[in-house]
Amino acid sequence: MSQKFDVVVIGAGPGGYVAAIKAAQLGLKTACIEKYQDKEGKLALGGTCLNVGCIPSKALLDSSWKFYEAKNGFSVHGISTSELNIDIPAMIGRKSTIVKGLTGGVASLFKANGVTTLQGHGKLLAGKKVELTAADGTVEIIEADHVILASGSRPIDIPPAPVDQKVIVDSTGALEFQQVPQRLGVIGAGVIGLELGSVWARLGAQVTVLEALEKFIPAADEAVSKEALKTFNKQGLDIKLGARVTGSKVEGEQVVVSYTDAAGEQSITFDRLIVAVGRRPVTTDLLASDSGVDLDERGFIYVDDYCTTSVPGVYAIGDVVRGLMLAHKASEEGIMVVERIKGHKAQMNYNLIPSVIYTHPEIAWVGKTEQTLKAEGVEVNVGTFPFAASGRAMAANDTGGFVKIIADAKTDRVLGVHVIGPSAAELVQQGAIAMEFGSSAEDIGMMVFSHPTLSEALHEAALAVGGGGVHIQNRKKR
Repeated sequence: MSQKFDVVVIGAGPGGYVAAIKAAQLGLKTACIEKYQDKEGKLALGGTCLNVGCIPSKALLDSSWKFYEAKNGFSVHGISTSELNIDIPAMIGRKSTIVKGLTGGVASLFKANGVTTLQGHGKLLAGKKVELTAADGTVEIIEADHVILASGSRPIDIPPAPVDQKVIVDSTGALEFQQVPQRLGVIGAGVIGLELGSVWARLGAQVTVLEALEKFIPAADEAVSKEALKTFNKQGLDIKLGARVTGSKVEGEQVVVSYTDAAGEQSITFDRLIVAVGRRPVTTDLLASDSGVDLDERGFIYVDDYCTTSVPGVYAIGDVVRGLMLAHKASEEGIMVVERIKGHKAQMNYNLIPSVIYTHPEIAWVGKTEQTLKAEGVEVNVGTFPFAASGRAMAANDTGGFVKIIADAKTDRVLGVHVIGPSAAELVQQGAIAMEFGSSAEDIGMMVFSHPTLSEALHEAALAVGGGGVHIQNRKKR
């Protein structure tokens, strides 16, 4: 007799495991299917985010930044160091310990909330049935009233640079280097490429980033992207824009990469090459031909604004559907879907999903850019405040970047918050909260911010929107 559940979730990433926990909390009999195994061959929950994405990359970013500061920034505090070294295997080991703790934590949460964990590959069949194939090949049919597809994404492969996980690696392989490569190439100047390039540049690698686009971080506000490019160049990242990779050839422990730019055909040799050109949805053997679930022209599962697929009772969330490939977007979609299954009128505000790049300085934004708003014909007022004028940033010797707030010129409603600098992710989240409640720049300016804090920069930027900044000279209005 097959097992029967109220909700079956395929995929235990940040969208799937959150959906499963929430479903169980709401009294639904819930199962979550996952097949990913760690290096020891054990089931590992948490998806790309916890295992080979968000969490391990941040662990390496933090470790590498501490080394970089000790080497380059301690003297200003009167701290001297000698014979500074970095133990790369120990750093990688710390990262792995953090991952194991968090993935184990998800398993504990499943147990505490009564979620049934099913190990194997899940495939949606017709009639909301799910085929579960175990590692030994045995097959079981699971019945469900509701199915949530949360199979995630994987790195995009490109023919000019086939990944071997030795000399040419993807984002997963770049988390496992056992020594610092002398010359490191990165294809792609997106979030993943910049973060991983930063890790190894801080530890001493000569990093060259090859980006096919002519514009740097095109999704960010132009003022932020210009500041970021300037800062990364100072940090030693050689970012080549308009550089399209055409081929690569592995020669022993090196790889020769060919690319074209404005000057014509070029080639460059690296000891390691990271391919970080984006991610694609995982739908391989996920849907039976008669499942009834439709894919769009890009291979994503088609859903409406509430993550409902073309089959009633079947939903899809996270990287496998349209929109930003972000863990926090996936998690909130999972909660929304489960709430709606229970009959609640839950929804998501897709206009206010924050984006973050965890380099140093951090880069984060929410809402629209000044360029987008002007292209839409919206008149805006802008307020900026540099961290160079922040007492807290000066005390921390971390004064690069600024906060920028964009408000509607007629209503003063905040339409975008953009930050490059210390704690940018946290400051942008404050902006997102304000925007969710329809705050004006004046509203933020009237709030009391504790002193001295980095968040005072957000306060001052809001004041500057109306020409009332206190700790900076205001722009003269025409």
